[in-house]
Amino acid sequence: MGGAFLAAAVLARLGARIGLPTIPLFILAGILLGPNTPGIVLVEDPHEFEMLSALGLVLLLFYLGLEFHMDDLKTGGRKMAIAGGAYLALNVGAGLAFGFALGWGTSEALVLAGVLGISSSAIVTKVLVDLGRIGNPETKPILGIIVVEDIFLALYLAALQPVISGADSLSSAALDAGKAFGFLLLLAALARWGIELIGRLFATRDNELLVISFLGAAVFVAGVSEWFGVADAIGAFMVGLMLGSTASGNRIRKLVHPLRDAFGAIFFFAFGLSIDPGDLPKVLGPVAIAVVVTMVMNVAAGQVAARLYGFGAQPAANISTALLARGEFALILATMAAGAGLDDRLSPFIAGYVLILAVLSPLAAANAHRLARFLPGGDRPEPPKAGALQGQGKGEGTDPE
Repeated sequence: MGGAFLAAAVLARLGARIGLPTIPLFILAGILLGPNTPGIVLVEDPHEFEMLSALGLVLLLFYLGLEFHMDDLKTGGRKMAIAGGAYLALNVGAGLAFGFALGWGTSEALVLAGVLGISSSAIVTKVLVDLGRIGNPETKPILGIIVVEDIFLALYLAALQPVISGADSLSSAALDAGKAFGFLLLLAALARWGIELIGRLFATRDNELLVISFLGAAVFVAGVSEWFGVADAIGAFMVGLMLGSTASGNRIRKLVHPLRDAFGAIFFFAFGLSIDPGDLPKVLGPVAIAVVVTMVMNVAAGQVAARLYGFGAQPAANISTALLARGEFALILATMAAGAGLDDRLSPFIAGYVLILAVLSPLAAANAHRLARFLPGGDRPEPPKAGALQGQGKGEGTDPE
């Protein structure tokens, strides 16, 4: 485990020097040091990291819930819903069509719809911060689309779980789905009307007690969620959503940060352990097509969002490229698909797809002005000034943590 942390850290440091995000590097560390590649093998059996990986996933989604605010839906909710709905319709629809075109199966197509349709909140946020665009006008629709995606993924995972787990009959599938949605509604009701009570339960000045309390709540509700047929990650997301609105929310965000980073790295590392590089060549064709489809759909969605908000070519290009990355949600689906015994080509496909887009996204975002030249009204784009970006990156647009 120590070797895993150190290997991930070394690769992440090397990647930072050339501007790459950490997620694909953590996965690469798992691939290189796993049982499927020659050389040093740190972990012979990927299942040894199963519980640590699950904890990493829970903490990633718990943190995402903390960052989500119910007030976001009250201000500019209509435009946000239209922009997010258009993004999902284009990307999820294209992913579903692509999945059926591959002919791997209906359950596999439903998984691929989510893989191709949902952006990586972690990578998108990191790209915006690194490029100093947090304060830009077009960042509002970008974050709005992410919020809509988060709501969609909760419903999507609840509906997908009984389908890919192979319910015995239509009535059994309906019962499983009803149980999952019922539990989700209970969590949503608590998030809407139980915040005051939850806030009192978690109110403490002792950071040690607060860490133990929120960690216990996140993991416990994640486990109960799985028993009800809802993905454990969504249970953790809902706990984060509730606690983020309490008086302790800001303290919890700061306290969970190192836990999220450490165990999140293990989640991505453990995913890399399960990948056999020898399986990648057989899915390179589908991966390449999927990457092109995603890039085209993102440009179209960026145009829709830009016109909705009255933006020009450069903001449209910024929206398109910032939302390009796929990451943690795609890996959640890969884990679910592997557990349900779906087509064994899904895991290497998702790994290759995530790796390529996780590398392409920050590079494309940094060169969005080049894309703007080809968009309507983009004859004379103004490329971002390096000095201005550096100044923004050190100022208001930078995460203080």
